[in-house]
Amino acid sequence: MPAQLPTAVDFQLPEGWSPASPETCDSFGVSFAALHPHPDDGFTANITLDGEVPARDTPLTDLADTSLELLAQTAESVHVVDRREVGPADAPALVQRVVLEAAVEHERRDLAQTQVYLPLVDTDDPHKYAVIKLALTSTTEQHHEVLEDFQAFVRTVRPSAQEEN
Repeated sequence: MPAQLPTAVDFQLPEGWSPASPETCDSFGVSFAALHPHPDDGFTANITLDGEVPARDTPLTDLADTSLELLAQTAESVHVVDRREVGPADAPALVQRVVLEAAVEHERRDLAQTQVYLPLVDTDDPHKYAVIKLALTSTTEQHHEVLEDFQAFVRTVRPSAQEEN
């Protein structure tokens, strides 16, 4: 069973993307995953969601660094192409773009990953704070094609008005 997000969120998948099975989410180690309808050279672009409850004063850059360390454990190489804070001061987010070389189903792949770290305050309990990590992973060749979908997806992510039971 995939891990639950630390706070409930609502979002809208881009047209054509479909939710992955719970087994796929488990294999990715995330709470939710969606798959692009058109694989590129045998690799299916994916959007994943995961989250954690860090201390409120934890810099988003620390969370991004931890993600890089985890990627480095499974990838042959990992390089940060871009990292920047975005959004207003009262609602900051962090965007990190990474290129990596990894073995996928015993085949070496050049992949690109765009990560967004989005701090959220629970709508029912403002004392509850979480950071949701959204990631788009694709081949480097397909990344420009699916990035617009990912950006549209990120714009729809909001704290859920109601917690699921």
